[in-house]
Order: sequence, then C-alpha cells, then structure tokens
Amino acid sequence: MSLPFYFQLEAVPPLSPSDFEKRLRAIGESSYHDKHPFHVLMNEGKCDPEQIRGWVANRFYYQVQIPIKDAAILSICPDRELRREWICRIHDHDGIGDDPGGIERWLLLGEAVGLSRAELLEQKRLLPGVRFAVDAYVNFCRSHTWIEAMASSLTELFAPSIHQTRIDAFPKFYPWIREEGLRYFRKRLTQAPKDVSFTLRLVIDRCKTRPAQEAALAALRFKCELLWSMLDTLYMAYVLRIQMPPPDGR
Repeated sequence: MSLPFYFQLEAVPPLSPSDFEKRLRAIGESSYHDKHPFHVLMNEGKCDPEQIRGWVANRFYYQVQIPIKDAAILSICPDRELRREWICRIHDHDGIGDDPGGIERWLLLGEAVGLSRAELLEQKRLLPGVRFAVDAYVNFCRSHTWIEAMASSLTELFAPSIHQTRIDAFPKFYPWIREEGLRYFRKRLTQAPKDVSFTLRLVIDRCKTRPAQEAALAALRFKCELLWSMLDTLYMAYVLRIQMPPPDGR
C-alpha cells in the first residue's frame, strides 16, 4: 500500500537554495498579474477614464487591507527580531512620522484620476469579487503559518517592473491624470526591493524541508491567483460591462 502524499513528500530531498529560488521566481514569470488582459489594456493606453477610475477605486481596498494583513502576520510570528523588521511594512502603508504612507498616496492617485476621497474611503465602487479576493488574502495570512504568510508577499519580486510600467505609461497615454498621482508607484520602486530582499532570504533560509518549500511555493501561487482574480472581476465589470445585480434583484 502506498504512503499518503504528505509522507511521500517528506521523503523527497529538499530543493537546493538556488533551485528553490528559481521555482519561486518562475511562478511570477508565468502568472503575475502584469500579464492579465486588463493590465495589458491599461498599459497600452486602451482604457477609458471610467476603466482607470474603476481600477484605482477597487485596488484601494487591497491597499487598505495590506497593513491589516501584516498585523495578522505579526500576531502569529513568535520571533521578536522578525516582528521588528516586518512592522516596517505597516508603517510604509499607514504612514509614520512625516511620511503619510502608501494609503495616503493612493488617495492622491484617486484624486488625480477624478475620484473623491469619499468614493474611495466609503468603498462606493468596490466590486464583490474584489472584496472576496482581498478578504481571502487576509484570511489566508491569519490561518496559515507565519512563514507561509510571509512567502505569499513574494509577489514583490515582480512588482518593481509593473510600477515602472505605470510610471512610463500613465503620462504618455493618460495625460489627464495629474502627476502627483504617480507618487505611490515611485515610492514602491524603492520600498518593494528592500522588502523582498529580506523576505526572499528569510523564506529560503527557513524553508529547509521539501514540505516547507512546497508550502511556500503554494502560498506564492495563491497570491498570484488572487491578484489575477481581482482583475478578472474588473475586466468583467469595466471591459465586458457585466455588472452583478443588486442583492434584492431590482
């Protein structure tokens, strides 16, 4: 009788650090959301103002949940030194001292594309599918191990290129977007590489067994999938113009 899958995996030798890193990076190369048709349209200048505003408004829900997700990770991480490092991510988004933080910079982006702060803060344009995907990410980080939750953030390996693409594409194709709206993307060009350098090293160092490595890979795949599913919802609502009916059917 064959052993259950878990015990079979226990018997498999771990990947070497270099092979493990290659597999982590390969996930983004194949499935990061910069390849989604909605992003392709946006970065090629083919979105209208309403589509841009829809993306900004819905992505804002993801932005405001990031520090909540990171607080959840801190609550289950037993290592004081790791917590001291990870808490910087909350400061990056909520702000600290003179730095207003990423959430405030995204609000500036919203104003730059013609949205009011109330529309963003009150989630007036938030689509159910986006809410579901983002909430699933927060719940993932609450319910899995701290190293899996941290591994899921390795989508930042691929983020600088998408931020640079937006910095280049928006002024070229959408000159109606005010320049101060790009501050969020410019800031992330320096924040994301710093964050991911720490996390990549941590995941490779702490995931020494094959089951731990496969769990980290699965966490990163899950994060890529939920980012993709958010854009599926946006594509349906703003490109295909298919909207979910009200709950009461009216």
